[in-house]
Amino acid sequence: MSGNQEPILVKEESVVGIPTPLLKLKSWQWWVLVSVNIFFLIGGQAASVLLGRFYYDEGGNSKWMATLVQTAAFPILYIPLLLLPSSGSVESSESSCSLKYIVLIYVLLGVIIAGDNMLYSVGLLYLSASTYSLICATQLAFNAVFSYFINAQKFTALILNSVVLLSFSAALIALNDDADTPSGVSRSKYIVGFVCTLAASALYSLLLSLMQFSFEKILKRETFSVVLEMQIYTSLVATCVSVIGLFASGEWRTLHGEMEGYHKGQASYVLTLVWTAVTWQVCSVGVVGLIFLVTSLFSNVISTLSLAVTPLAALVVFRDKMSGVKIMAMLIAIWGFASYVYQNHIDDLKVRQARQQAQAGRVEPPC
Repeated sequence: MSGNQEPILVKEESVVGIPTPLLKLKSWQWWVLVSVNIFFLIGGQAASVLLGRFYYDEGGNSKWMATLVQTAAFPILYIPLLLLPSSGSVESSESSCSLKYIVLIYVLLGVIIAGDNMLYSVGLLYLSASTYSLICATQLAFNAVFSYFINAQKFTALILNSVVLLSFSAALIALNDDADTPSGVSRSKYIVGFVCTLAASALYSLLLSLMQFSFEKILKRETFSVVLEMQIYTSLVATCVSVIGLFASGEWRTLHGEMEGYHKGQASYVLTLVWTAVTWQVCSVGVVGLIFLVTSLFSNVISTLSLAVTPLAALVVFRDKMSGVKIMAMLIAIWGFASYVYQNHIDDLKVRQARQQAQAGRVEPPC
């Protein structure tokens, strides 16, 4: 979550433009597509985080390269865009918003994504994969806060409960003296990693709210094509910024030596970077696919669920230590996550009921 091409949060009731072939799918065919996209999302995000940690463990040290691979494979997103026909979303969005404003939105969001990815890269450099993923779960709490101020989302008791619990979970990890830091990472670097990951989670939540604001107030269109195009073009901008950062920082000069000194060999170095880039975009395909097939709420829930899968995968792959404090933090985070999901479930039910009443002609005009 980086990590971080996570779901663009849009309102369920505004996602339109579903192609006719999708409406003709049988129930089992629909479930197969949903299952495949769930696998893409959870598997892609978990694999990309683990590969990012593997890159650092085996001798990789370029933060800008780790940032670049998070968005560099964005052309993969053209595959679903080409396979699934649009419904004139581009024309609709251009008619309601001039091209210069659309470009400005993509550029600003792309720059934010690049900065956010950089923070995630620094965090993963100094933290274990399991600790990193647990801290990333705080993005739900930040999302609730930013959505309240930017998107006028209600701040209910369940949301407040979620914010408090997730904040407490992060505080436990920060104060954990028995933290399982990667080899050679000092306590001060651990704190830097914690702060960067926490800041990245906050920045990503702000990004989601800004994207939602852009859809509602500026683009005024939230079709499948528009959602996917925003991911593609913001990733393009983020990739350009990452390339500039790679050369401006001088890290490009160390890449050849880094590849030669990679513990698993040069071929493994290249494959690690390539598959990290691919898995991030596989995650993005799953995100957009679930928004398209089900709802944005469902996509957001599944993407957050993957944050719980990654620590378990890290236990198996990297033998990360699960101290009592970390287990407690994970349980508290799950409790906070459950509160957040239940509140969204309640909101979703209200939307469905209002829609059913509207379709039945029983909605009375407002006073």
